[in-house]
Amino acid sequence: MQIIKTIAELREHLSGFKRTAFVPTMGNLHEGHLALVRQAEPLGDAVVVSIFVNRLQFLPNEDFDTYPRTWEADCQALERAGCDVLFAPSEQELYPEPQGFTVHPPTELANLLEGHFRPGFFVGVCTVVMKLFACVQPQVALFGKKDYQQLMVIRRMVQQFALPIEVIGGKTLRADDGLALSSRNNYLSQGERQEAVQLALALKTMADALSAGETDLPALEARAMLALKARGWKPDYLTVRQRADLQTPAAAHVPALAANAGLLLLGAARLGSTRLIDNLEV
Repeated sequence: MQIIKTIAELREHLSGFKRTAFVPTMGNLHEGHLALVRQAEPLGDAVVVSIFVNRLQFLPNEDFDTYPRTWEADCQALERAGCDVLFAPSEQELYPEPQGFTVHPPTELANLLEGHFRPGFFVGVCTVVMKLFACVQPQVALFGKKDYQQLMVIRRMVQQFALPIEVIGGKTLRADDGLALSSRNNYLSQGERQEAVQLALALKTMADALSAGETDLPALEARAMLALKARGWKPDYLTVRQRADLQTPAAAHVPALAANAGLLLLGAARLGSTRLIDNLEV
């Protein structure tokens, strides 16, 4: 595995390859990231992974400074997973001057759910991903479905800018008890870790209600929120959306959408000081 820290060296190195598959990350890698690397391996003659903790997507009160950085372990894991090139630029390399040009995704997709509770988050995501795309110039890029809204935003960005990149979503990997793998799981205490699976279980309970014919979505969402609050969580949202556009479906359309795998359940909630997200396709 080649470790490269400058854009110029990266472009020079990749010039000899015909098809590059790219997995952008912020490091502190878990099995979900590594599964994307393995998924990327047959899709190109070079697999590039980036590690860059992107300041632009953190709000002032969020965990940029304390975000886990596990460089040595990440390098070893990537080499085992089949990564060919690790691109690890410094902040000075990727942002040599204040980033005055930014990418603003459309409000109807980016200002709801995560964008509502983390204003500016998707501007930071789109800006850094666009810049990484310019550095790597991949033909295919892989993102995890756990960050479902992020995946949709990036797909729309690639489409509207006519970028010659195929965006592929990788399935959400889970621990044995059902908790979605996440770098932020490392923040959880032992007791919180045992409790954390309740977010996934809440989404499963909502899915079961939809399968049983529930169409009163506000009532369904309110029950799920109250159930988590009763366990000590602070939920931001537990909601039913149309998978195609993340909009709230009309009650009359819910049975048909549920029958045709057209719904998506999404949840975000804080357990102690850790904010977790999850989703379930139904």
